[in-house]
Amino acid sequence: MVPMPRFTTVKGVPLPALLSQDRIDALVARTRNGGAEIVSLLKTGSAYYAPAAAAHEMVKSILLNKKRMLPCAAYLNGEYGTRGVCTGVPVLLGSEGVEKIIELALNEQEKRDFEKSVAAVRELAEKLNL
Repeated sequence: MVPMPRFTTVKGVPLPALLSQDRIDALVARTRNGGAEIVSLLKTGSAYYAPAAAAHEMVKSILLNKKRMLPCAAYLNGEYGTRGVCTGVPVLLGSEGVEKIIELALNEQEKRDFEKSVAAVRELAEKLNL
C-alpha cells in the first residue's frame, strides 16, 4: 500500500493544509495497519467490509457511468514508467471499465514507494507463476 497524503483532500482542501505532518504520518501508519486493526476488533467475518465497499463504488461507477476517479488494480503499459503488471493506481472508471489511468506527479519518495510496491506485486506473481 502506498498512501499519498499529498493527493488527499477533505472537501477540496489538501490534507497537508489541514493537519500537521506528525498527524498525517500517524494516519498513514493507521491506514497501512487498518486491516489488522479491523480483524482484531471484529475477529471473525471482518475481511468483507473494505472489499465490499470498494466493489460497491466500482460497480456504481460502471453501471451509472459516473466516470469516478477510484483506486483500482489496472494493467500498466508504460504509465508511471511501469509495464506488464497490474497494480493499484487511480483510474477513471465508467461504463467502459477503466477508461483512463490517472498519472499523478509523484515526488521522489512517492516514486520509490510505488516502485517498491510494484516489485512486491511482481515477486508475488512470479511465485504464483503468473
